[in-house]
Amino acid sequence: MFNGLVVEKHEGAPGERPKFTASVQELEEGQLPEGDVTLDVTYSSFNYKDGLVVQGLGGLTKEFPHVPGIDMAGTVRASDNPAFAVGDEVILTGWRVGEIHWGGYAQRARVKGDWLVKKPASLSAKDAMAAGTAGFTAMQGLVALEDHGLKPGDKPVLVLGATGGVGSVACAL
Repeated sequence: MFNGLVVEKHEGAPGERPKFTASVQELEEGQLPEGDVTLDVTYSSFNYKDGLVVQGLGGLTKEFPHVPGIDMAGTVRASDNPAFAVGDEVILTGWRVGEIHWGGYAQRARVKGDWLVKKPASLSAKDAMAAGTAGFTAMQGLVALEDHGLKPGDKPVLVLGATGGVGSVACAL
């Protein structure tokens, strides 16, 4: 048994918008979705998409009950994937995890090993998720700009959406 944040959809009367609830529930290993790597999740971040999923907005999630959390860091608990061994520390961002696949808001997750990367030893799981998917995306954008010749202090850079997750991290970087 392990705990997870579970979003449930409750149909209303005909013509009424469904209601959504989110609660911490005890889950069993057998409830986890298919995948070839099972993780003990240590950290996940909070993203705008997670807020949408918890409220049942945006149509991001089609099947309920559902565990949100668009990213996660953790330790491999079990693996049928040759690239990952029990005890490996890993990070997952993307792949519509937390939207159409169960995400990181649980103490355990099962995912496809192809979605994982090994956590660099120089980065803690906590720091990886402090940056989260938004920070990772902003960093990818910055690296792309540097690859095209932009250097710190060169010239002004316009950041669209500067008040959002990715944009605010991009401004900080």
